[in-house]
Amino acid sequence: MSRVLITAGGSGIGRAMATAFAAAGHQVWVTDVDSASLADIPSDWRATVVDVTDEPGMTALFAAIDETWGGLDALCANAGIAGPTARVEDIALDDWRACVSVNLEGAFLAAKHAAPMMKAAGSGAMVLTSSTAGLYGYPNRAPYAAAKWAVIGLMKTLAMELGPFGIRANAICPGAVEGPRMEGVLQREAAAKGTTRDQVYEGYASGTSMGRFVEARDIANMAVFLASDAARLVSGQVIAVDGHTVNPDPKV
Repeated sequence: MSRVLITAGGSGIGRAMATAFAAAGHQVWVTDVDSASLADIPSDWRATVVDVTDEPGMTALFAAIDETWGGLDALCANAGIAGPTARVEDIALDDWRACVSVNLEGAFLAAKHAAPMMKAAGSGAMVLTSSTAGLYGYPNRAPYAAAKWAVIGLMKTLAMELGPFGIRANAICPGAVEGPRMEGVLQREAAAKGTTRDQVYEGYASGTSMGRFVEARDIANMAVFLASDAARLVSGQVIAVDGHTVNPDPKV
């Protein structure tokens, strides 16, 4: 039974990951910045309210994991925010920094504190949540695309540094995922482009060869695989779960 930490595990993709790992028989520890999202977690999960950009808070989290579990087998560095939807010249620096901080620094801090625990064990798996925005970029999403692109660079470096210690690192790049966060993106992008929410939705869907959005469970299933022994020699890889993006900026 593996010990798995999932950041932003209270809702969305993170909750789906936690559910999938638990269903596969693993011990689950979730974090979230929103205490309300952790109020209904199953009784056999552990949970911590923490801001992933707060290093003292993250230090305390990993100390608690070490004290409780005595180690960590898998990390899903999943915390992220959508950030602003605007032309680059209209983005406030504070909004840029907030988006980059959660998406990139949150992944960095999680990996930083997980690495010593996994090195001590001589094994481990890190799964970082990037995005198809980190593969192609997206107009009107500069902070998010830049941060998610950087997450891939972080993952590649982790794979190189930690591979000799038996630790693997990979990144999942979700496409457009059904759910509240994507709904907000659709609404903001429609306002920015002067079009409708449904037109933006159709644009995203038509940009994939499968013509549809993905679901959180699709990302979760890939995370469970990447953390498993079935993927024991899979490291340094960027895996899109997106229905095959063929046009990242369809003009619909």
